[in-house]
Amino acid sequence: MPKTDSPAQVAWRKSSYSGGSNGGGTDCVETALLLDGRVAFRDSKDPGAGALLFSRTGMAAWLAGVKAGRFDGTGLG
Repeated sequence: MPKTDSPAQVAWRKSSYSGGSNGGGTDCVETALLLDGRVAFRDSKDPGAGALLFSRTGMAAWLAGVKAGRFDGTGLG
């Protein structure tokens, strides 16, 4: 088995809210954990468009930024 893998060759997981009764739920992302430890994200409506890849450290930093409001346009971060 190779040390790394392609986002096209992994098991993708979609939110349980996607497509449910929560107001449509069709705008969703899927996520996958790659064999080399990276985390991949893609648009569930267009999976062939590519994926964003994060290292685990990068993912933790991005989530911290989201929680701090750095990406929501409020200028709080």
